Amino acid sequence: MEYLGYFAAILMGVSLGLIGGGGSILTVPILVYLFSQDPLIATTGSLFVVGSTALVGALLSARKKLIDFKTGILFSVPSFAGVYVARHLILPNLPDVLYARDGVSITKALLVMGAFAVLMVLASRAMIRSGRPIESVAEPKANLWTIGWNGFLVGATTGFVGAGGGFLIIPALVILLKVPMKIAVGTSLAIIAANSLFGFMISRNEHILNWPILLTVTAIGALGIFIGQAFSSKINEKSLKKGFGYFVLLIGSLVLIDQLMKLSLR
Repeated sequence: MEYLGYFAAILMGVSLGLIGGGGSILTVPILVYLFSQDPLIATTGSLFVVGSTALVGALLSARKKLIDFKTGILFSVPSFAGVYVARHLILPNLPDVLYARDGVSITKALLVMGAFAVLMVLASRAMIRSGRPIESVAEPKANLWTIGWNGFLVGATTGFVGAGGGFLIIPALVILLKVPMKIAVGTSLAIIAANSLFGFMISRNEHILNWPILLTVTAIGALGIFIGQAFSSKINEKSLKKGFGYFVLLIGSLVLIDQLMKLSLR
């Protein structure tokens, strides 16, 4: 299963390099199902993998001057607050067993993976719909409150389930902030890197991590970033997003079914 996990890590990196998001949502399922890690440990490890991989992509984008740093900072500051709330105020204060009655037991790990599965399904819908152009001209530019709230939600999502949130960041940048699509991809990678690495730094001591696996997956994901950015101008972005969206929908549905089965078996 580990070899399949390493192959999936390449797909994660390629997706980040091509479309600035989407692939990072695969990291937690890769760590949980292909490397047999505990879900709560996997969310912390995922933050390191996603953050480091996205950082490589952000540096490559910065060399090409495809990052709007001002917008990235504007979006990232409230995102850090969301990450902190999720990692330090919500997750640590949730009991290990949230509900246990009539043979049904809902644990913290089950809640996190269930929420992650729902997030994957929602992300897949966003990616499938992105097969159609994202229009930004019809709406007025968002105010600081709207931008801050979206940034906070992205950060909270990143902190709670260990995903980068690129599928939320890209539409927010393009629709709310009127950032051109190519610039939005690079800016998204920078925001994902900042959020994920911040989340990892404030929670790295909570679990014992399997560093050999994390570093290997990160290195392979970074290789995927190079591959993705190298082919970004040669592949139809809309078709890629739509196809990848259906793939994420499949994986998310399987994870959700698995969690529901675990719930019914308790």
